[in-house]
Amino acid sequence: MRISVYCASSTAVSPENLTLGFQLGAAIAQQGHELVWGGGAISVMGEVAKGAREFGGKTIGVIPERLMNVEFIDHDSTELHVVADMRERKGLIEKLADGFIALPGGIGTLEEFFEIWVGRYLGFHNKPIAVLDPDNVYKTLRVALDDLTTKNFMKPGQHELVNWCTEIEAALNHVTKQL
Repeated sequence: MRISVYCASSTAVSPENLTLGFQLGAAIAQQGHELVWGGGAISVMGEVAKGAREFGGKTIGVIPERLMNVEFIDHDSTELHVVADMRERKGLIEKLADGFIALPGGIGTLEEFFEIWVGRYLGFHNKPIAVLDPDNVYKTLRVALDDLTTKNFMKPGQHELVNWCTEIEAALNHVTKQL
């Protein structure tokens, strides 16, 4: 199974986030799965791939040509796809992956997460989605989503399409057992 991980590329994140990325990548590989990710070698993105490779996992990176020097392309990828832009990147990641896990991240991570969530709701795919957030980084986001639901901006059933987890094992179990 191929698991996509959406995560931070910021080099200013705390060491705990880097460790979480490495541990998730390692767990993906230890369970015999492949990693599909943004193809970057820095920050959490790089740690997820390092963790997977350290435990014998295959890593499939997808990076836009324009970001090759910004996210420092991961030349150690098992397979690397250089694409024209972010739209192509997201489309190829969606096509290659069997399930998705979002880690804490910034607007890029959230944009990818929301797009894949909306795609699932609209029936463009039926792949499982989990958010792995052990430190409650997305606490206020979840409050905002609950408020949108209360005010009828979110429809019934949308919340249930995403499993919010605090442990790596729970996130992996969700995405692998949904298939």
